[in-house]
Amino acid sequence: MARLAQLKKTPRAAAKAEIFSVQGISKVYDMGEVKVPALESVDLNLYAGEFVVLLGASGSGKSTLLNILGGLDTPTSGRVLFRDKDISQMSEDELTEFRRHHIGFVFQFYNLIPSLTAEENIALVTDIVSDPMPPAEAMRLVNLADRLGHFPAQLSGGEQQRVAIARAIAKKPDVLLCDEPTGALDFKTGRVVLEAIDTVNESLGTTTVIITHNAAIADMADRVIELRDGRLVSDRRNKRRKKVAELSW
Repeated sequence: MARLAQLKKTPRAAAKAEIFSVQGISKVYDMGEVKVPALESVDLNLYAGEFVVLLGASGSGKSTLLNILGGLDTPTSGRVLFRDKDISQMSEDELTEFRRHHIGFVFQFYNLIPSLTAEENIALVTDIVSDPMPPAEAMRLVNLADRLGHFPAQLSGGEQQRVAIARAIAKKPDVLLCDEPTGALDFKTGRVVLEAIDTVNESLGTTTVIITHNAAIADMADRVIELRDGRLVSDRRNKRRKKVAELSW
């Protein structure tokens, strides 16, 4: 745990410091007699406060890269540095601590516990960190302040996803990783969820990475990174970040 004790949070107002340095990572899944390459020689730097969209078709390596950044998976080769600490060499216990204190996850499916209210679902996270955001404040940021006492079954799909976002940000993570957060939602509801994620990035300065196959979402990002067949094929910055209402889907 000594290495993790050195991982200090960067003040939100600080300059755009490097937060991740991905150095030549490859990932190969061993399926018995068959080896399946998922990533190949990916180099990438991510900076504090950025809003990044990872684009690519199914099977391009987006989710694998996201899982490696979040400490849910490790590369077969190469290194991943989080503020100069090599998370690709951490033990399982160290990775657990890394995820707990530095990473928030939002997935396509909400993973809320049905028997708990929205507030109680968020408290599952806030109870395990030292300086959490109050659940009510997290719910206010995603525009659901009046739904604290509601159970998941009393919420729409979009509202459940916003509770999942509130849960992810309530521990004040440095990085918010979103895997197809609108994939299970209709167009109108997806827009509301994207607006919530955008608000979190702008209000808290949380480095935000969304993976999607929907190229229209790319216009709301500071930066757009495209993967194809496990390789990084483009990395560009938008001249201007569009608001969600401006996106053409």
